[in-house]
Amino acid sequence: MDLKEEDILGADIGSHWYYRSKAAALRRAVGSLAPMRLLDVGAGSGFFSRHLLERTPAESALCVDIGYASDRDDSVAGKPVRYRRDTGPTDCDLVLMMDVLEHVDDDRGLVRYYADKVPAGAHFLVTVPAFAFLWSGHDVFLEHKRRYRLPEIEAALRDAGLEIVRGSYYFGFVFPLAAAVRLADRNTTEPRSSLKKQGAVTNGILTAICATELPLFPLNRLAGLSCFVLARKP
Repeated sequence: MDLKEEDILGADIGSHWYYRSKAAALRRAVGSLAPMRLLDVGAGSGFFSRHLLERTPAESALCVDIGYASDRDDSVAGKPVRYRRDTGPTDCDLVLMMDVLEHVDDDRGLVRYYADKVPAGAHFLVTVPAFAFLWSGHDVFLEHKRRYRLPEIEAALRDAGLEIVRGSYYFGFVFPLAAAVRLADRNTTEPRSSLKKQGAVTNGILTAICATELPLFPLNRLAGLSCFVLARKP
């Protein structure tokens, strides 16, 4: 996840409409898999894997991020969480790459690197920001390399040796408003985040809008702010 955004939201990240809604979409995307052992790549604080440990039967999480100063162990809901700068082969059955691939030059190479570390049949849940025309100072602030259309991120995962299970866009209901704001700001390359803390009413309304979208989320291949792709190592 983007640590700069976590720095902005701090302890409120779990209640912010964007991350709360994204976590709900993650649960829906992997719910039928019943994953037990999570490998969270570019995990930062481990927000998403910790969320799954708290809300699902998943038993453990291995959070990997080159930004960690040192290795450490923790727990969530009585379940082990290990924080590491890298990992060798693991038996993890679900790999999370939540807003990671847009940060690296070689997205396919990073996927291959971790695909080699997990067993055959392991699933990957990948999210990336959608649509190049939405590029703004927000992407510059977060040090993104690119944004993706859904077919582009699916092609990248296939090139890395994975099989696509399904893909869709999310944040489709707020897409028109967000797109209008981004397009109005498209000529601005000054690094600045568009994510901010919201008042309780605005936060509640946006959370409710995104929750309304959830039943349609797996079918949405038209538009949204994020691409969600579930893939599988053959």
